Amino acid sequence: MNFTKMQGIGNDYVYVDCFKEKVEEPGKTARFVSDRHFGIGSDGLILICPSDVADCRMEMYNADGSQGIMCGNGVRCVGKYAYDHGLVPADRRQITVETLGGIKNLDLDILDGRAVSITVDMGEAFLTSELPEDITVDGTDYRFVGIDVGNPHAVYYMEEIDSLDLEKIGPAFELHERFQPHRVNTEFIQVVDRGHLRMRVWERGSGETWACGTGATASVMASILMGYVDDQVQVSLRGGSLQIRLDRGTGHLFMTGPAVEVFSGSIDIPREIYYD
Repeated sequence: MNFTKMQGIGNDYVYVDCFKEKVEEPGKTARFVSDRHFGIGSDGLILICPSDVADCRMEMYNADGSQGIMCGNGVRCVGKYAYDHGLVPADRRQITVETLGGIKNLDLDILDGRAVSITVDMGEAFLTSELPEDITVDGTDYRFVGIDVGNPHAVYYMEEIDSLDLEKIGPAFELHERFQPHRVNTEFIQVVDRGHLRMRVWERGSGETWACGTGATASVMASILMGYVDDQVQVSLRGGSLQIRLDRGTGHLFMTGPAVEVFSGSIDIPREIYYD
């Protein structure tokens, strides 16, 4: 299987061009390639496929093999791949990507013939909790804001986030009965000022990742609703920063950030993974 490794501020996926390749059992393949010891190493697998309604279609699978609905950093990298590898004409600066969360419109910033920064219209965000809602996780009381941006998020506010042991506490938030049966992505937020948030994220199916574009978008919308920030916010994550902007006229949120191609290669997928 030929692949391209790409990352958006450290949120790294294995990308397969399904205009040329066919991937059998993508969930099981995702588990194999995502392993950082025995596979390629990634937060998951993303397939770039033909689409009848957009320039291309994104299929996203988490590191545990479960299929995701949308990935903000992932869709930026799909946009970069589509432009850099000629899936769309070189004079294009806007492209569309079909996802399970709807068709996403992308604006490309081109430098020396390559897409380097991409703005994604993430659409509207919807409140899925009280504002805020009380919850008890492992015997400790918290408050969260539930936001859906095509996939579900629960946003928690902390005085500081650096000391959190997410490997220990993350599963209890993800698997809490409040969020069953689909589980939830969990954002831990420190408000720096009205234009700046710091964030760590525990993603369902992948664990702690260095960045989450949908999570950053959800966290800004939650923070606007809570009155903590203005309409344009820098979100600092472990892998870098994203810019999130709310357009009050349309209610849409726009995410801007980089997309980077790391390397390309090929890998043999053991047949036995299909029968585990």
